[in-house]
Amino acid sequence: MDAYESVLLVKPEVFVFNLPPRSSNRSYRAADWNLAEPAWTGRMRLVAKGNEVAIKLEDKSSGELYAKCPIESYPGVAVEAVSDSSRYFVLRIQDDNGRTAFIGLGFGDRSDSFDLNVALQDHFKWLKKEKQISEEPSGPALDLGFKEGETIKINMKIMKKDGSEVSKSRSRPGAGLGLLPPPPGGSSRLPAPPGSSPAGSPAHAAAKPDVGGESWGEFTSAQSSAAPAQQQASPSASNNWVQF
Repeated sequence: MDAYESVLLVKPEVFVFNLPPRSSNRSYRAADWNLAEPAWTGRMRLVAKGNEVAIKLEDKSSGELYAKCPIESYPGVAVEAVSDSSRYFVLRIQDDNGRTAFIGLGFGDRSDSFDLNVALQDHFKWLKKEKQISEEPSGPALDLGFKEGETIKINMKIMKKDGSEVSKSRSRPGAGLGLLPPPPGGSSRLPAPPGSSPAGSPAHAAAKPDVGGESWGEFTSAQSSAAPAQQQASPSASNNWVQF
């Protein structure tokens, strides 16, 4: 898949100058150019495609390419600053046949030349960082899968709509409505009325019928004989009975 071309910087107006022959190896000076009469005026675009970056000089209206300056490094021979101004540069342009030439490039404002500097520096810093990352040895891959027999425990808190927590206790099967079961070995009894003989007293024992098979007459005679004794022991007992 071909990499797409991205635009790093656009300047709508730049100036191109023809360079006079160099008489020595000293650096370029913009004062030696004919700054009042630029050879060409148009638009500049700084574009990147993959790891390649280039300055394209194009016509303002039609977008026709005037010159192209491939840049391998910055600072470098492809884009070189002049010694007497920060608004001018020397570009090494290249045609489709690989032939090269040098031209002067100027901006009307210092901020435009500053933007070109920053854009080129940022691009090559990014390339350097990408190269370092690709050359770093990759560590062992993390195995986040479950091993055989491995389990995890998750504690979940369920909240009601009113914000209270749902109890985690479960009711036993067959617990009914939560009533206690009757005591083993007998049926439930109602408490004796006030003033009656307590359980275990002679009167209470006499009044208890014998389940073993004694006659009803013996039961009534024993009850009638014990009644006067109960009245003598507690004359006011009859007053404590509650009539239903």
